[in-house]
Amino acid sequence: MKSIVIQQPGKLVIETRPLLQPAPGEVRIKVSYAGICGSDVHIYHGHNPFAKYPRVIGHEFFGHIDSIGEGVDPARIGERVVIDPVVSCGHCYPCSVGRPNVCSELQVIGVHRDGGFSDYAVAPAQNAYQVPDSIPDQLASMVEPFTIAANITAFLKPTPTDTALIFGAGPMGLTVIQVLKGVYGVQKVIVADRIEERLQMACENGADWAINNQHQSVAEQLAAENIRPTLVIDAACHPSILQEAINVASPAARVGMMGFSGEACSITQQSITSKEISLFSSRLNSHRFPQVIEWMSEGKINPEKLVTHCMLGEDVEAAMTLFEKDQRACCKVLLKF
Repeated sequence: MKSIVIQQPGKLVIETRPLLQPAPGEVRIKVSYAGICGSDVHIYHGHNPFAKYPRVIGHEFFGHIDSIGEGVDPARIGERVVIDPVVSCGHCYPCSVGRPNVCSELQVIGVHRDGGFSDYAVAPAQNAYQVPDSIPDQLASMVEPFTIAANITAFLKPTPTDTALIFGAGPMGLTVIQVLKGVYGVQKVIVADRIEERLQMACENGADWAINNQHQSVAEQLAAENIRPTLVIDAACHPSILQEAINVASPAARVGMMGFSGEACSITQQSITSKEISLFSSRLNSHRFPQVIEWMSEGKINPEKLVTHCMLGEDVEAAMTLFEKDQRACCKVLLKF
């Protein structure tokens, strides 16, 4: 089988490897489609602190179960499945309170163990979720990105009367927009970004107001309209945004953080406690796959609006370069295997 391997930072190769055999409790998936995520690019460049090398990357993938390990129901062979990349121990404190995404022994498929940029991949059977026929093969790999939005919004508990502000109109920001509008019915969703084409994508995905903050601050533009967001999400993931989000937020607002920067972030306690701001952080997802599959089946979210390119797996380097460099025309790139 062919596998896309980051042997070390900056070195990507397509290797011929022996066909994987599922261990007890595992399934083997014949991969059809896989999505490129920013974290895949970070692993490629050596900027992901959690990755171990060499590594078959890819944590957003769809395929068919074609082999099973001991203890797995044989009836599962042939199932169309998407894979939850979160592999947890099931017995530590986070797991015991329903937070397997921050398990004390967390392993992420495509980061800590080999992932889905391959002809075949293996995963625990419990991580393989069946996809209904109503979801096309190509779009099924988009379930995982929407679980990120599902996780942060589960903490924030949006309501139709909220005024939501999202920093960043990249893939993460766009999934959040769709979930806020299509699932929670939030009446006013504002997005801020510095790329006009991304702001246009935001509007196409449901944003009510797109703010270009390249030359004028978000705070100034909101103040001019006398708007104080009650829900703010940082999907741009820059250290400077947290204080700005707190400053523009309404008293009693909820602020969601999704970034992983290791840079120091300067904030003041007064700006938080004076308005009794609630801060939430979110990593990966905690059993959100069934929820997102249901949303997709019911048409509450539209993943096709995010997919701008589909390329062959063998063209992965060109695909990753496109994803990283062409932020004006490219949103989500899928690889076909």
